[in-house]
Amino acid sequence: MATIKAYILLFTAFFFSGLMQLSMAHDKPAPAAAAAAARVIDAKAIDQAIAYLLMFAALFVTYFAR
Repeated sequence: MATIKAYILLFTAFFFSGLMQLSMAHDKPAPAAAAAAARVIDAKAIDQAIAYLLMFAALFVTYFAR
């Protein structure tokens, strides 16, 4: 049973890691435009990432507390 929990933990970690990479790459500017423009931090993306991390943490707390 412990090995199954470990596999589920690893699978979900890699799954959410892939989802985060997809969400960060959807609005990539062209290389010439990226060099000309200054890097801007998107507050909405940061808030969304924090929300995903909190939901992920709550999922594991409820899963392992059971």
